[in-house]
Amino acid sequence: MDPIRPVRDGAPSIEGAPAPAAAADTHGQLADLLRRSGRGDQGAFAALYDATSRRAYGLAVRVVRDPAQAEEVTQEAYLEVWRSSTRFDPARGSALSWILTIVHRKAVDRVRSAEASSRRDLTYHQQNQPVDHDATAEAAEASLEAHRVRGALAHLTEVQREALELAYFGGYTHTEVATMLDLPVGTAKTRIRDGLIRLRDAMGVGR
Repeated sequence: MDPIRPVRDGAPSIEGAPAPAAAADTHGQLADLLRRSGRGDQGAFAALYDATSRRAYGLAVRVVRDPAQAEEVTQEAYLEVWRSSTRFDPARGSALSWILTIVHRKAVDRVRSAEASSRRDLTYHQQNQPVDHDATAEAAEASLEAHRVRGALAHLTEVQREALELAYFGGYTHTEVATMLDLPVGTAKTRIRDGLIRLRDAMGVGR
Protein backbone atom coordinates (compact mmCIF):
# COMPACT_ATOMS: atom_id res chain seq x y z
CA MET A 1 0.00 0.00 0.00
CA ASP A 2 1.27 3.49 -0.80
CA PRO A 3 2.21 5.15 2.55
CA ILE A 4 0.41 8.44 1.96
CA ARG A 5 -2.63 9.69 3.86
CA PRO A 6 -4.63 12.97 3.65
CA VAL A 7 -3.11 16.38 4.31
CA ARG A 8 -3.60 17.97 7.69
CA ASP A 9 -2.79 21.51 8.87
CA GLY A 10 -1.36 22.67 5.56
CA ALA A 11 1.16 19.90 4.95
CA PRO A 12 0.72 16.33 3.70
CA SER A 13 1.36 13.53 6.17
CA ILE A 14 2.54 9.94 5.97
CA GLU A 15 1.24 6.96 7.88
CA GLY A 16 3.66 6.11 10.65
CA ALA A 17 6.02 9.02 9.93
CA PRO A 18 8.64 9.56 12.66
CA ALA A 19 9.54 12.94 14.15
CA PRO A 20 11.58 15.15 11.74
CA ALA A 21 15.32 14.67 11.98
CA ALA A 22 17.30 17.84 12.54
CA ALA A 23 19.93 17.14 9.89
CA ALA A 24 18.04 14.84 7.56
CA ASP A 25 18.26 17.04 4.48
CA THR A 26 21.90 16.62 3.49
CA HIS A 27 22.58 15.41 -0.02
CA GLY A 28 23.96 12.02 0.95
CA GLN A 29 21.29 11.26 3.53
CA LEU A 30 18.42 12.14 1.19
CA ALA A 31 19.94 10.06 -1.60
CA ASP A 32 20.23 7.12 0.78
CA LEU A 33 16.61 7.56 1.92
CA LEU A 34 15.49 7.57 -1.71
CA ARG A 35 17.42 4.39 -2.45
CA ARG A 36 15.90 2.68 0.59
CA SER A 37 12.45 3.92 -0.42
CA GLY A 38 13.01 2.29 -3.79
CA ARG A 39 13.43 -1.02 -1.94
CA GLY A 40 10.05 -0.53 -0.24
CA ASP A 41 11.32 0.87 3.08
CA GLN A 42 8.37 2.91 4.35
CA GLY A 43 10.33 4.20 7.34
CA ALA A 44 12.95 5.66 5.01
CA PHE A 45 10.22 7.24 2.91
CA ALA A 46 8.63 8.76 6.02
CA ALA A 47 11.99 10.28 7.00
CA LEU A 48 12.46 11.55 3.43
CA TYR A 49 9.03 13.14 3.56
CA ASP A 50 9.72 14.82 6.92
CA ALA A 51 12.98 16.28 5.60
CA THR A 52 11.58 17.69 2.35
CA SER A 53 7.80 18.16 2.52
CA ARG A 54 7.81 21.76 3.75
CA ARG A 55 9.91 22.87 0.79
CA ALA A 56 7.82 20.78 -1.58
CA TYR A 57 4.57 22.23 -0.28
CA GLY A 58 6.02 25.75 -0.40
CA LEU A 59 6.94 25.29 -4.06
CA ALA A 60 3.48 23.93 -4.87
CA VAL A 61 1.84 26.95 -3.20
CA ARG A 62 4.06 29.33 -5.17
CA VAL A 63 3.02 27.76 -8.46
CA VAL A 64 -0.69 27.00 -8.00
CA ARG A 65 -1.42 29.97 -5.67
CA ASP A 66 -4.00 27.99 -3.72
CA PRO A 67 -3.25 26.16 -0.43
CA ALA A 68 -5.88 23.45 -0.93
CA GLN A 69 -4.70 22.63 -4.43
CA ALA A 70 -1.08 22.82 -3.26
CA GLU A 71 -1.87 20.12 -0.68
CA GLU A 72 -3.28 17.88 -3.41
CA VAL A 73 -0.32 18.56 -5.70
CA THR A 74 2.13 17.72 -2.89
CA GLN A 75 0.32 14.45 -2.14
CA GLU A 76 0.37 13.51 -5.84
CA ALA A 77 4.06 14.38 -6.08
CA TYR A 78 5.06 12.25 -3.07
CA LEU A 79 3.01 9.37 -4.38
CA GLU A 80 5.07 9.57 -7.58
CA VAL A 81 8.29 9.89 -5.55
CA TRP A 82 7.39 6.68 -3.70
CA ARG A 83 6.50 4.81 -6.87
CA SER A 84 9.45 6.02 -8.97
CA SER A 85 12.21 6.34 -6.36
CA THR A 86 14.19 3.54 -8.06
CA ARG A 87 14.70 5.90 -11.01
CA PHE A 88 16.61 8.49 -8.99
CA ASP A 89 20.16 8.91 -10.28
CA PRO A 90 22.46 10.85 -7.90
CA ALA A 91 24.88 11.49 -10.78
CA ARG A 92 22.26 13.77 -12.39
CA GLY A 93 21.52 15.99 -9.40
CA SER A 94 20.63 16.06 -5.73
CA ALA A 95 17.76 14.10 -4.23
CA LEU A 96 16.06 17.32 -3.18
CA SER A 97 16.17 18.79 -6.68
CA TRP A 98 14.78 15.51 -8.06
CA ILE A 99 11.84 15.67 -5.67
CA LEU A 100 11.21 19.37 -6.31
CA THR A 101 11.28 18.78 -10.04
CA ILE A 102 8.44 16.28 -9.63
CA VAL A 103 6.53 18.73 -7.44
CA HIS A 104 7.04 21.55 -9.94
CA ARG A 105 5.88 19.40 -12.85
CA LYS A 106 2.76 18.31 -10.97
CA ALA A 107 2.00 21.92 -9.99
CA VAL A 108 2.47 23.22 -13.53
CA ASP A 109 0.23 20.42 -14.85
CA ARG A 110 -2.45 21.47 -12.34
CA VAL A 111 -2.22 25.13 -13.44
CA ARG A 112 -2.34 24.20 -17.13
CA SER A 113 -5.35 21.97 -16.53
CA ALA A 114 -7.18 24.80 -14.74
CA GLU A 115 -6.27 27.24 -17.52
CA ALA A 116 -7.49 24.82 -20.18
CA SER A 117 -10.77 24.40 -18.33
CA SER A 118 -11.17 28.18 -18.08
CA ARG A 119 -10.45 28.55 -21.79
CA ARG A 120 -13.08 25.94 -22.63
CA ASP A 121 -15.64 27.77 -20.50
CA LEU A 122 -14.74 31.10 -22.06
CA THR A 123 -14.98 29.65 -25.56
CA TYR A 124 -18.38 28.19 -24.80
CA HIS A 125 -19.75 31.54 -23.59
CA GLN A 126 -18.24 33.50 -26.47
CA GLN A 127 -19.24 31.22 -29.33
CA ASN A 128 -21.77 33.72 -30.64
CA GLN A 129 -19.74 36.83 -29.94
CA PRO A 130 -17.95 38.83 -32.70
CA VAL A 131 -14.30 37.91 -33.17
CA ASP A 132 -11.84 40.44 -31.79
CA HIS A 133 -9.05 40.14 -34.34
CA ASP A 134 -6.55 42.14 -32.28
CA ALA A 135 -7.11 39.99 -29.19
CA THR A 136 -6.91 36.82 -31.28
CA ALA A 137 -3.61 37.92 -32.79
CA GLU A 138 -2.20 38.76 -29.35
CA ALA A 139 -3.28 35.37 -27.97
CA ALA A 140 -1.73 33.58 -30.93
CA GLU A 141 1.51 35.51 -30.48
CA ALA A 142 1.62 34.71 -26.75
CA SER A 143 0.99 31.04 -27.47
CA LEU A 144 3.76 31.00 -30.06
CA GLU A 145 6.16 32.69 -27.64
CA ALA A 146 5.34 30.17 -24.90
CA HIS A 147 5.97 27.36 -27.38
CA ARG A 148 9.36 28.89 -28.26
CA VAL A 149 10.32 29.14 -24.60
CA ARG A 150 9.36 25.52 -23.93
CA GLY A 151 11.36 24.41 -26.95
CA ALA A 152 14.36 26.48 -25.91
CA LEU A 153 14.29 25.02 -22.37
CA ALA A 154 15.03 21.64 -23.90
CA HIS A 155 18.47 22.95 -24.88
CA LEU A 156 19.45 23.57 -21.24
CA THR A 157 21.16 21.04 -19.02
CA GLU A 158 18.93 19.50 -16.37
CA VAL A 159 20.60 21.45 -13.54
CA GLN A 160 20.27 24.75 -15.46
CA ARG A 161 16.63 24.06 -16.26
CA GLU A 162 15.61 23.18 -12.70
CA ALA A 163 17.30 26.30 -11.29
CA LEU A 164 15.78 28.53 -13.98
CA GLU A 165 12.29 27.09 -13.52
CA LEU A 166 12.40 27.65 -9.77
CA ALA A 167 13.72 31.21 -10.14
CA TYR A 168 11.52 32.46 -12.96
CA PHE A 169 8.50 30.18 -13.11
CA GLY A 170 8.33 29.40 -9.39
CA GLY A 171 9.13 32.98 -8.32
CA TYR A 172 11.93 32.08 -5.89
CA THR A 173 14.93 34.28 -5.09
CA HIS A 174 18.47 33.08 -5.80
CA THR A 175 18.95 32.39 -2.09
CA GLU A 176 15.73 30.36 -1.92
CA VAL A 177 16.70 28.39 -5.04
CA ALA A 178 20.08 27.63 -3.45
CA THR A 179 18.39 26.39 -0.28
CA MET A 180 15.86 24.26 -2.13
CA LEU A 181 18.51 22.65 -4.35
CA ASP A 182 20.99 22.23 -1.49
CA LEU A 183 23.60 24.41 -3.24
CA PRO A 184 25.87 27.33 -2.34
CA VAL A 185 24.23 30.63 -3.37
CA GLY A 186 27.03 31.33 -5.84
CA THR A 187 26.49 28.00 -7.58
CA ALA A 188 22.74 28.62 -7.84
CA LYS A 189 23.36 32.08 -9.33
CA THR A 190 25.81 30.62 -11.84
CA ARG A 191 23.32 27.95 -12.95
CA ILE A 192 20.58 30.54 -13.35
CA ARG A 193 22.86 32.94 -15.26
CA ASP A 194 24.24 30.22 -17.54
CA GLY A 195 20.73 28.91 -18.11
CA LEU A 196 19.50 32.37 -19.12
CA ILE A 197 22.41 32.80 -21.54
CA ARG A 198 21.76 29.41 -23.10
CA LEU A 199 18.01 30.08 -23.25
CA ARG A 200 18.63 33.42 -24.97
CA ASP A 201 20.93 31.78 -27.52
CA ALA A 202 18.45 28.96 -28.16
CA MET A 203 15.68 31.49 -28.84
CA GLY A 204 17.89 33.62 -31.06
CA VAL A 205 17.44 36.71 -28.88
CA GLY A 206 19.80 39.53 -29.87
CA ARG A 207 20.76 37.95 -33.17
